[in-house]
Amino acid sequence: MHIRTFVAAAVGLGLVTLSACGSSSSDDAGSGGSKTVTLVSHGSFGYSKDVLKAFEKESGYKVKVLKSGDAGQAVNQAILTKDNPQGDVFFGVDNTLLSRALDNGLFQPYEAKGLDKVGAAYQLDKDEHRVTPIDSGDICVNYDKAYFSEKKIEPPQTFDDLIKPQYKDLLVTENASTSSPGLGFVLGTAAKYGDGGWEGYWKKLKANGVKVVDGWEQAYYQEFSGSTDGKKAGGDRPLVVSYASSPPAEVIYAKPRPKTAPTGVATGTCFRQIEFAGLLSNARNAEGGKALIDFLISKRFQEDMPLNMFVYPVVEGASVPADFTEYGPPAKDPETMAPAKIAENRDEWVKSWTSLVLK
Repeated sequence: MHIRTFVAAAVGLGLVTLSACGSSSSDDAGSGGSKTVTLVSHGSFGYSKDVLKAFEKESGYKVKVLKSGDAGQAVNQAILTKDNPQGDVFFGVDNTLLSRALDNGLFQPYEAKGLDKVGAAYQLDKDEHRVTPIDSGDICVNYDKAYFSEKKIEPPQTFDDLIKPQYKDLLVTENASTSSPGLGFVLGTAAKYGDGGWEGYWKKLKANGVKVVDGWEQAYYQEFSGSTDGKKAGGDRPLVVSYASSPPAEVIYAKPRPKTAPTGVATGTCFRQIEFAGLLSNARNAEGGKALIDFLISKRFQEDMPLNMFVYPVVEGASVPADFTEYGPPAKDPETMAPAKIAENRDEWVKSWTSLVLK
């Protein structure tokens, strides 16, 4: 499942151990060799081996992938080591953290080949090309269909629904200071209700019994009654902050495979997330890094992403698996927020949210 967990930079910028994987069996130091290009990412980066091998064969580069846990940890690690980077390309900074990476000079400009086929709505740094859009997804409340069917209650569809009495003590969300979907959900409420209204909304949500846990894995796999693992763990919350692409995963990985997804999406609670890749400042193999970024927005890789990372391609014309269109289509009208507004308010909003909801 596509996991996006964020650790606030203001809280414990400890170094994170990087784990290496990839198709290269060489033990050379990543980008230290001119024919090895190193991709640094969060732990959710995924790919089909044959797709990556095809790139290596065509380009002549060997790819080494270094994963460092969740998205926030990976970004923080990259910032701390920017003068002597762990690799050449960084993948996984999203629109909620983009300003932090750019303000810290994490990337050098590069206009990727094929960028003209990437939708304009995804190009949040189009003037300077310090990052290249790679994928998108929607952070949304998911619901347990069986629970609401048995209780003969209509599942919620909007932010407003979540504060109604019939949904009291049913929602679990992630801590906005430690989780990317948790932060995205808060930003979604800020976009919906504005600077003067989102705090009042969260007061009502707290009064209606929202439960907060540290991260997505705990929320989805332990607390949520609709997921396969949540059922096994005895989860008793039929509403969880997750992704619009979570229902397809519940179908694809289930044995036996169900005819319909056991979970649904409250489409009026979604916040659009966009992920980027960038050529790291001081990359030792800049040419290899450029070739790798070109590959990440190639149709071949874009069409490989959905079933590996449960995200949507950003390149026009890239096909999406039928399971996605049937069980987890993207939200038609998700909440969005300009990176500049996120940058201006994110830290203060997280502080306010923490004081309001957790204390």
